[in-house]
Amino acid sequence: MSARWIEPYRIKVVEPIPITTANERCKAIDEAGWNTFLLRSDQLTVDLLTDSGTNAMSDSQWAGMMLGDESYAGSRNFYHLEDAVREFYGYRYVLPTHQGRGAEHILSRMLIEDGDVLPGNMYFTTTRLHQELAGGRFEDVVVDEAHDPTSTYPFKGNVDLAKLEHLFDTVRPEKVPYVCIAGTVNMAGGQPISLENLRAVRDLCRRHGVMLILDATRAVENAWFVQEREPGYEDWTVREILFEMCSLSDGCTMSAKKDSLVNIGGWLALNDPDLAAEARNLCVVYEGLHTYGGLAGRDLEAMARGIEESVDDDHIRARILQVREFGETLIDEGIPVVKPIGGHAVFLDAARFYPHIPQDGFPAQRLAAEVYLDSGTRSMERGTVSAGRDPETGENRHPSLELVRLTLPRRVYTTRQLWAVAESVRDVYDRREATTGLEMVYEPKYLRFFQARFRPLAE
Repeated sequence: MSARWIEPYRIKVVEPIPITTANERCKAIDEAGWNTFLLRSDQLTVDLLTDSGTNAMSDSQWAGMMLGDESYAGSRNFYHLEDAVREFYGYRYVLPTHQGRGAEHILSRMLIEDGDVLPGNMYFTTTRLHQELAGGRFEDVVVDEAHDPTSTYPFKGNVDLAKLEHLFDTVRPEKVPYVCIAGTVNMAGGQPISLENLRAVRDLCRRHGVMLILDATRAVENAWFVQEREPGYEDWTVREILFEMCSLSDGCTMSAKKDSLVNIGGWLALNDPDLAAEARNLCVVYEGLHTYGGLAGRDLEAMARGIEESVDDDHIRARILQVREFGETLIDEGIPVVKPIGGHAVFLDAARFYPHIPQDGFPAQRLAAEVYLDSGTRSMERGTVSAGRDPETGENRHPSLELVRLTLPRRVYTTRQLWAVAESVRDVYDRREATTGLEMVYEPKYLRFFQARFRPLAE
């Protein structure tokens, strides 16, 4: 496959971004408690916090927004969305939700009981919390390579089949309501699962009578990696691979704010009519009527159109190769990052960046703040703060990966802007030995990384 690529679009509208001073950034990060989530958008030059809802929509999507049918029940835009999910993902029943965690909430309340075990290929923050709040316990069955940031294993999202089989052998089948598989695995660095492995997981689940649920948030990116890396699929389109992936599962949760190129929205999709009926009932309680799910009709239309745009091979290829080139620029500067470069972000390895800062000093949180101080670039901690506390011991969880995520919104930033970010990270790396850790001074009960506050430890 040729490495030559261009962005398959042209720019029609631009948005000015602030160029801040060092003094302004110093004041801003201090007022934000050294938490990049608490910075204001007008204090940022380049915002790489997330690709969730931060994408640039197309002219077709904006045109579709003007065709929003804001009927409370039975909006025609819902049926456009339903048709798109059925055509490109293949599921029979679709329930829109305000975003992905709305789908996770409904699924967890519907299927999980106290003491249940939920296997998955590495945890994700909101997914695990919804599982725990419903009385379940997450069990990681991802391959060991996923926990090694230096490994170049091409499918670090794969399930260790021996781990999953052992879990099935030791836990009663009725206590495993479903296996949740992400494609790609966010917390491992945006790493894909192979179709061969996903098919083997499906077979294991069927043998033990357990449902398989796909977290399809970035499944289109996963499909592109399958096309690039897995023998036998090089001549398949991304659209065909995505459909095949979904056909191996019994349903999915989806945050459309990623792959589907919208600013808000998600869905829960299922194939079982009885489960779909129960989910519709819960949707009415928690999200809104099952034909709008907490969204305006115009948002449903933008999602429907974004789904079709997302599976265009030229689009997804340019999206992933922009991320890859950004990561390779950092590697060329000697910056420690997770390898191979994933689909939606470049992950800085804060443990190797700051080996002198222990995990209880929150090195990834400090690194995210330092990159902001240097250039006004916002990124996200994905380490000890995100991992939270063990519910039994109350101690900080110490994940194997202590990362900072530089996440690229789709169709938003130019290569030159990313070069500037790479230069900033290099400058932060050059003064790494003089950097201290942080202490947490405020911690919310749930998902603390969103709202926690910190202060630097004395040098």
